[in-house]
Amino acid sequence: MSISIENYLFSMEDVYKQLQFVIGKIKEIRVKKSMSQLELSVNSNLSQSFLASVEKGKKQPSVLTLLRIASALNVSPKAFFPESEMKSKEEVKGIIINLVNSL
Repeated sequence: MSISIENYLFSMEDVYKQLQFVIGKIKEIRVKKSMSQLELSVNSNLSQSFLASVEKGKKQPSVLTLLRIASALNVSPKAFFPESEMKSKEEVKGIIINLVNSL
């Protein structure tokens, strides 16, 4: 008996798209708040050159870096990620029952 987990794996293309989305949101929020990279740098205690590299996609921010940027922008870290489709308890229950029945 085996259970397929292929629906839970991410391709490198998916990871790259997610990273591009996060980077785009950082810049979008910063610009919307009329904040320069220098101001964000000072407020987040990150170098301006590092932030510029992040916004250009040359560097990947760590989770800690995202938290620092979110705090400096006065937003929740969730603001950097796309809204996920939330499922109701009944939908989750149905999915679990279908998985168990498929075993």
